[in-house]
Amino acid sequence: MYKSISARYVSAQRCAEALDLLHSGACLQLKQGEVTCGSELAVMLVDALVKGKIPCDPEILDRIRKIYKLFPQIPVPSNFAVEDDVQELTEALGAAKTRLHGCSSFLKAAIKWSAEFGADKNGDPQLHTMLAEYIYSESPEMDMAKVSYHFVRGNNLKKFATTLVNFMSKCYPGEDDIAIARAILMYLSMGNLQDASSLMEELKKQVQAQELEFPVSDLIQFINLLLLTLEKETLPLFNALRVKYKPSIDREPAFNELVCDIAEKFYGVQRRNPFQDMFGDMLKMM
Repeated sequence: MYKSISARYVSAQRCAEALDLLHSGACLQLKQGEVTCGSELAVMLVDALVKGKIPCDPEILDRIRKIYKLFPQIPVPSNFAVEDDVQELTEALGAAKTRLHGCSSFLKAAIKWSAEFGADKNGDPQLHTMLAEYIYSESPEMDMAKVSYHFVRGNNLKKFATTLVNFMSKCYPGEDDIAIARAILMYLSMGNLQDASSLMEELKKQVQAQELEFPVSDLIQFINLLLLTLEKETLPLFNALRVKYKPSIDREPAFNELVCDIAEKFYGVQRRNPFQDMFGDMLKMM
């Protein structure tokens, strides 16, 4: 009924009424635990925003935030003691995936809308932060690359640092320094040296406050030296770091791409086109 009536409102260009109906419907369904229905109506609300060419403003963002807060946040069980609980674990994981898919679909659509009809070409930072938080809290299979992707486009650096410290306390050995390096490199690949440096400072502050040990590795050493190098804008030193710490950079396939982005952002170093290189080699052979 919600879908049918709201579709009529949209067709009649009665956008305000459609938004009111879809917002109330999404909230009602989510309050009742009907995640699939609630997320579907939430996505329809964003579709109505796009069709009505509604600008991204605080009032609409507040509506989106209210819907987001109604998505259930239930910790996924990490282990069970007896085999009889396998079915319970399977059901819990299935429910978590449903929640994650529903909320992610809604927020990704909202981010795309805000990028088209808002001031930030990457989408509204508040929406990115919401999505990063939900992925981290609800994903049965932790993907820190996705979490970091949205946090670096968000507006809550302290929360990002807290999430990384939390991840460090429960990840496998060797994943903690990669998570930190990924976060810093992502900021830098966007040309954001200030937040990259601030995140590193906040991480060290929180680790010290919790009496934890900050990761010590060649990769972390590379990140610290990279931050200092970019402040001084010295390309020769940047290139020297890339060579010296190549084994550390190669630990994560995406790091080389991020470092290339950093070289382009800070030093104007253009990427080499592999097709042009191949064509040049062919000419040499001829």
